Amino acid sequence: MAFMASNKCSLLALLVLSVFVLVTASRVLNEVSMSDRHNQWMLEHGRAYKDVIEKQHHFEIYKKNVEFIDSFNAGDHKFKLVANHFADLTNEEFRAMYNGFRLSSTDSSKAKSSFKYENITAVAEFVDWRTKGAVTHVKNQQQCSCCWAFSAVAAMEGAIKLSTGNLISLSEQEVVDCDVYGEDHGCNPSFTDGAYKFIIQNGGLTTETNYPYMATQGTCNRQKAASHAAQINGYEEVPANNEAALLMAVANQPVSVTIDASGSAFRFYSNGVFNGPCGTELDHAVTAVGYGQDSDGTKYWLIKNSWGESWGEEGYIRMERDVEYAQGLCGIAMQASYPTI
Repeated sequence: MAFMASNKCSLLALLVLSVFVLVTASRVLNEVSMSDRHNQWMLEHGRAYKDVIEKQHHFEIYKKNVEFIDSFNAGDHKFKLVANHFADLTNEEFRAMYNGFRLSSTDSSKAKSSFKYENITAVAEFVDWRTKGAVTHVKNQQQCSCCWAFSAVAAMEGAIKLSTGNLISLSEQEVVDCDVYGEDHGCNPSFTDGAYKFIIQNGGLTTETNYPYMATQGTCNRQKAASHAAQINGYEEVPANNEAALLMAVANQPVSVTIDASGSAFRFYSNGVFNGPCGTELDHAVTAVGYGQDSDGTKYWLIKNSWGESWGEEGYIRMERDVEYAQGLCGIAMQASYPTI
């Protein structure tokens, strides 16, 4: 009996040891696999680190982000995620570098503006301003928190096309360098209305070719800035917390909108109709350039971002439209505006 009991204990110990070895081996293989994925990702995105310590630090961040992405994609969602060029950044690092919108200090006391589309009674079922030649190429703000400038300029480019018939790629760098006397400050979080005010007071903007983007704030080049290629004479705000009003505006021209883009799901968006999760703490300015309906019936906004063509659907994201709360998904209906000519 003692011999049998001893054998049972030995077998149990062997079983436990085998399970431990298998689990350990699985973890090691997973770590090696994740390390290989990180190395491949570094090659793909041209990422280099100064030393082994920095590489290990960013590897741990990458690993955590990829595990989140893999877990999300294994579920049943309307959109997919991908380990894009932001995958080795913490959420805090990412937001500091790429999300650059803030509310104006005068927003709470601002008088209600006119809304020229308020009497529109019918709009097209689908709108894509890209197909009408009113949207320039997707641009990349890089590590300069000036999404507010890109959003305002994209809306202006659309307005100029619809007014004159000419699509002109205008200079965000001029706004970043020269709009420094109000509440806007170069690569620091600012607001789109301030960009419109600067453009109006400046008498217009020059072209992107004449004053190219440098992804940093420099000294205003007055000579280049004096060569105006397009002008606006005002701007209007869309009534807040009203997706129907926003639809009227986007049906008639590209519109600058602000959203809460602080979540990892938004950061790693790849394709499909994004439906959250996200809040309403507005921190990123983008441009609504259309709307439509997916094959499963989900209504969406077509949004042009400023994170380059490798992000999302070639630089764009489709965000769910007509949600149950007034602010819209990620607060998209809370603060929208467009230039007037």
